[in-house]
Amino acid sequence: MQYDAYKRANSATEKPSQTEYRLFAEITRELEQAMSSNAAPTDRIRAAFRNSQLWLTLKTDLISEQNKLDVHIKAGLISLAIWVEKLSAEAIRGEIDLGPLIDVNKDIMQGLSQSNRNARTKEPSHQNAETQDFKQAVA
Repeated sequence: MQYDAYKRANSATEKPSQTEYRLFAEITRELEQAMSSNAAPTDRIRAAFRNSQLWLTLKTDLISEQNKLDVHIKAGLISLAIWVEKLSAEAIRGEIDLGPLIDVNKDIMQGLSQSNRNARTKEPSHQNAETQDFKQAVA
């Protein structure tokens, strides 16, 4: 119960990219744990399903009119989200390893981390740091 209160307070003070990073980190840890030899089959299913939910949420945000990312970055991330959803479904069925899902999540986390660092240092740029990071993540 105390953890829930902490999460509410934390989510009220963190930036959207920090929230995204935290969620990617949480679900990526679940995917990694589900790959361990002592993990139950349901752990794999649950982790892959949560990963699919995360990417569906991201895709929904990307198609929203309120999302101000560059249209090319949006297109790349939407394509990536579709690919991840397909692989997540295959992972749920036990057809593929979770490794590719972990790798793409870590790539996104790296881009979000760089974006957060750039926002803290407030480096001047002709594009915002988040846009540059997503371009790198999608490339």
